[in-house]
Amino acid sequence: MLEYRSAAGRWVLLATVLGSSLAFIDATVVNIALSEIGRELGADSAGLQWTVNGYALSLASLVLLGGSLSDRFGRRRVFLGGVAWFAVASLLCGLAPTVELLIAARILQGIGGALLTPGALAILEASFTREDRPKAIGAWSGLAGIGGALGPFLGGWLVQSGSWRLIFLINVPVAAVVLWVAWRHVPESRNPSAARTFDVAGLLLGAAGLGGLTYGFTAWPEHGPGDPVVLASLAAGVAGMVTFVLVERRSAHPMLPLRIFRSRAFRGANLVTFLVYAANGGVFLLVVVNLQVVAGFSPLASGVALLPVTVLMLLLSARAGALGQRIGPRIPMTAGPLVCAAALAWLSRIGAGASYTADVLPPVILFGLGLCLLVAPLTATALGALDDSYAGIASGVNNAVARAAGLLAVAVLPLAAGLGSGSLTDPGALAPVYRTAMLVCAGLMTAGGVLAWLLIPDRLSAHTPVKTFCDPCSPPVHPADTADADRSGSR
Repeated sequence: MLEYRSAAGRWVLLATVLGSSLAFIDATVVNIALSEIGRELGADSAGLQWTVNGYALSLASLVLLGGSLSDRFGRRRVFLGGVAWFAVASLLCGLAPTVELLIAARILQGIGGALLTPGALAILEASFTREDRPKAIGAWSGLAGIGGALGPFLGGWLVQSGSWRLIFLINVPVAAVVLWVAWRHVPESRNPSAARTFDVAGLLLGAAGLGGLTYGFTAWPEHGPGDPVVLASLAAGVAGMVTFVLVERRSAHPMLPLRIFRSRAFRGANLVTFLVYAANGGVFLLVVVNLQVVAGFSPLASGVALLPVTVLMLLLSARAGALGQRIGPRIPMTAGPLVCAAALAWLSRIGAGASYTADVLPPVILFGLGLCLLVAPLTATALGALDDSYAGIASGVNNAVARAAGLLAVAVLPLAAGLGSGSLTDPGALAPVYRTAMLVCAGLMTAGGVLAWLLIPDRLSAHTPVKTFCDPCSPPVHPADTADADRSGSR
């Protein structure tokens, strides 16, 4: 097992941060290039929309599969495969001669992202000592956040100075660095009790369920909740997920072992994840829009308004992880959302003529401090509540919950706040909706803090540590057996 401050630990952290950043950045950076893509490829609005949504759809649909595969066949192996897949898909995106081929390549990119994203966190959980995992996860949160924040700036510079194709082609050398570092320095681990047979029914139903929900929530803001396609997609998604659960209960070798939900801490961490990431989805959408439309900020000024959150995450996330390890996750996971709720109530007062230094910066800093308290202990709890043999699927579940929550918030929050048939570009219509939406997000954060206090234990139970190795020719080793997994699931 590695220590957080060791040289080997720093290499593992570098590989997982760079790999995760590839997936995080490509989820948003393409928005900057849409006008150039449309101009060069002659794409209509539907084609441009699918350039964005195709990536999100395939990633969200298959993220559970990525977590399950990493536990079965090796976390490093699946992570390496995901990074390589992502690099090839990025190359295809950069060379695409038509928008149809670009959309197909973006869907392939999402598949690569679904393989590498849960694998990155599972590697951290399996590689570091129990004492150092929260610090490593905290550092990963802060550094990956920096990558996500710098992505739009880098993308804008590449589009302006070169071509939109560069935002995809630059992924190839970065992925090559990740592959080299991970191959040389990341130890392998897996769950030896996991069957090597493939749960085809679980795969198809899980992908159909998550895919239907993702598409329905994505199309909702544009087409409205009464659109037949939206309703059919959501209905298919719900039916797929219900059938998925029924099939997994009866499967001898399920892709998602339902016994992991016996853990109260795991259930609680994912419920808190759903609430706080739904709130975050609304915040990061509406604050920026409100600053431009209502407060009159320039696009650049509104875009960097939330940058202090990223800076604070970089500086404090590892310390917050260490704090959660020292005093237990319950207090920071309760206090963090409550601090965020107070910040959002403050942010709800931003209106016409607002000053950044007086009206925006103070609540943004408070919001960032709350997230610093929350994110690393929350992620560490979602992974640490189960036996280490389930690190991959635990990460996959938590990623799926967070993405579903964000998509739901973007789709539902403006309508729930009273937008109706109004426009997000109309100051008169947006101002009251923004205030209501921020108060709703504050309520979600408050509910997350209350649930954390009720469901998260003061201390997580110890698990059998993963034995890892660095010889790529050796078989992956893990001492956990089925009995260990069942005992951890029953906690």
